[in-house]
Amino acid sequence: MGAKNALLVLIALVSAAAAAPGPDTYPHPRGYVAVRTPTAPAIDGRVEEEAWRDAPWTEDFADMADPATSPGPRTRVKMVWDEANLYIAADIADTRLWAEMTAHDSPLYQENAFEFFIDPDGDNHEYYEFEINALNTTWDLLLPRPYRDEGRGISNWEIAGLRSAVHIDGTLNQPSDADRGWSLEIAVPWKALGELARRDAPPREGDQWRMNFTRVSTPLRVENGRYRKIDGQPSQVSSWTPQYVMDIHRPETWGYVQFERAARPFVPDPAWPARRWLHVVYYAEREFQKAHGRWTASLQDLGVPPAGSGLTDSRLEATSSLFEASVTLPRTGTQGERWHIRQDGRVWKE
Repeated sequence: MGAKNALLVLIALVSAAAAAPGPDTYPHPRGYVAVRTPTAPAIDGRVEEEAWRDAPWTEDFADMADPATSPGPRTRVKMVWDEANLYIAADIADTRLWAEMTAHDSPLYQENAFEFFIDPDGDNHEYYEFEINALNTTWDLLLPRPYRDEGRGISNWEIAGLRSAVHIDGTLNQPSDADRGWSLEIAVPWKALGELARRDAPPREGDQWRMNFTRVSTPLRVENGRYRKIDGQPSQVSSWTPQYVMDIHRPETWGYVQFERAARPFVPDPAWPARRWLHVVYYAEREFQKAHGRWTASLQDLGVPPAGSGLTDSRLEATSSLFEASVTLPRTGTQGERWHIRQDGRVWKE
């Protein structure tokens, strides 16, 4: 690459970074209304049953870190539910169908995969991850807390009773023809999700759970009639709702799935301004601790302004080993709820 081209690339990267929103300007995540279905889908990988007919598709996935960037072939999701299960369907366009891992709980993100993440109570802790490839190989695990907060995935935890199926529209692992893609259906039992949900499962009407979905696309080359991963090139990761960084394990920016028995408009989270400000404090505290080896009780030290958007009574307390920030919502329909965040990223309301 010539010096001029390298300079242009650097300018583009700097401009993109400057334009990318930070935690203080994150827009409200995407929302989806999942309606109860009277008839459960068959779970055969074909998104054709009556249960799916009136369920809308989500927005097309976009690059996880930069939603203005096209991720390539389309990916989208539908959801419905009944008293037994949450049902998830995905439509994944792909002209190069490739999957090799066949053992359950394999690291499927290392090849092409579809993933979902569910945090039932939206506290950033105790959330579920599930991955699947075009061979219907699956991996499910429990995260007590995000990796950024020294969390470790529990891979021997199982979503008991989960059923999944894949439909291939093309020829798997065959470079000599052009494929169209694959679709999948997943039935996730409420009984399994309810183990650590700390709220009703199945949800009550109007309840919202934090969720996100990703697609991992691995760069491939053809060698001796077979697909091979291209060494040194990262996978392209797209998601339903943007993360603004290349890290899916930031539950605070996952989307909202609202559960209803009949179609109703999505209701934005009235606590979003409080959640957003608390996470601004959280990330600023992490940077301060990294630089100074301690937490601080001063917003001025962090360079964080007092909470706006009608939020009141913002407080920050700290000791040598922990901090806690809190803020109160306006007294409207939320009745002046007080929200908190602490050093391990857990967020909650009084």
